[in-house]
Amino acid sequence: MVRASPSYADGTMDSSISADEEVSWKRVLWKTQPYPDNYVPPEVFLASLQRNAHFQPYTYWPLVVLACTITQHIAVIFVFLATFVNLNEHLLDPRTLVWICVASFWLTGKTGPHSWKHTNNYSDSNNNHLKALKSSIMMFLTLIALSPVLRTLTAATSSDSIWALSAVLFILNILLADYTATNARGEAHTRLTSVLSMNAAISASVVLASRLATDVSVFALILFAVLSFVLYPILKPRLQALSTSLWILITASLCSVCVYLLTPLSTTVTALCAFVLFSITFIAPILIVWAQQYKNNIRGPWDVAVPKVR
Repeated sequence: MVRASPSYADGTMDSSISADEEVSWKRVLWKTQPYPDNYVPPEVFLASLQRNAHFQPYTYWPLVVLACTITQHIAVIFVFLATFVNLNEHLLDPRTLVWICVASFWLTGKTGPHSWKHTNNYSDSNNNHLKALKSSIMMFLTLIALSPVLRTLTAATSSDSIWALSAVLFILNILLADYTATNARGEAHTRLTSVLSMNAAISASVVLASRLATDVSVFALILFAVLSFVLYPILKPRLQALSTSLWILITASLCSVCVYLLTPLSTTVTALCAFVLFSITFIAPILIVWAQQYKNNIRGPWDVAVPKVR
């Protein structure tokens, strides 16, 4: 038995217990003891302290692969902005962009989520493709009908306000996007922030499309926006789960297309874009690995107990 003077967790003594009284403390609440409920012996209090328990340090190259998701997202935005400038400056034929989008939609329909679902019934597969075809046709007809309206949507608004509004919306799109890693089957849960991110990107696209001169250009840009900010985010989890090499190849391809489209427009913007993409992909993981040495997660008896269900 040990003679001890009961104390609270903050070190204060309990005057109701005599110093000469022989006591034995136990970590139980059902037993009546001459100690307050929050009493812990000093030698036990710090003995059970754990620092960075269950901590798994990150390594560099897996972080680079995870950063490719952010790199792709920003590269897609730069590609879209370069496409808008080319349409606005009449450097790109909008009909060419329409055919590129149609080919992308067709390729997605052949190799997209409906094709990845393993169905034993051949008619079910045909029904899925038929539904996708109907949805695509309805979307095309809707965009064609709305193109004249969208072209004159911001006719009374100055261009400076349009550029500022679109910049804010694209920044919201980047901040609210879902960059969560997918599971082995390529499944990702849809979050509210990802829906808001998509709406911000489509809104920015509509605002920019209202600055174009022809209805065909508006239709082409909105169709490209749907492909970039609605369809591609749906395909990304599946592509990420297929192969790491394929994921890196897609990232490198998007960055190359981004630099290729921006180079004729502005050397400064191209250099800035290349620096941002390079920093996110290769420099940011270095900073994360370096910052791990300052991680200090302390756990002890003061934490709330977590029940283990078996």
